[in-house]
Amino acid sequence: MSVRSVLAVAAAALIGGIGLAAPAAAHASVQSAAASVSGPTPERIWAATAALLALGGVVIGGLALARSAGRIGNGTGGRGAIAALVAGLIAVVNGGLVVVTADGGLGTGNGIAGGYVAMLVGLIGTALGGLALTRTRRTG
Repeated sequence: MSVRSVLAVAAAALIGGIGLAAPAAAHASVQSAAASVSGPTPERIWAATAALLALGGVVIGGLALARSAGRIGNGTGGRGAIAALVAGLIAVVNGGLVVVTADGGLGTGNGIAGGYVAMLVGLIGTALGGLALTRTRRTG
């Protein structure tokens, strides 16, 4: 499986996840304005940090996958694959904790949207890291 194929599947999964969030966003727009909170809250910062960690895992996993295929660099990409796995798993766990501990829905300041994004992107990073690690073990 080429790197382009993996990245295309990852992008399709991300777009599909955003498409599934549209009905929830429509529901949030119907809620009363008194329930919405603007600005950063501790939960939103936690969710955004987890989402950024997940994004870093996706980038590192993609680079490790390309390196294990021999497309870039001289190494096998083993360290990058493990880093992507760890970053993805940490992001999935933290995103799940944000979602589980949220008291309300979207717009309430609980960071639930960021938690879902962290979980989805973290799973993609974990998958890319796993693919790179498998390819590294097979070729090494």
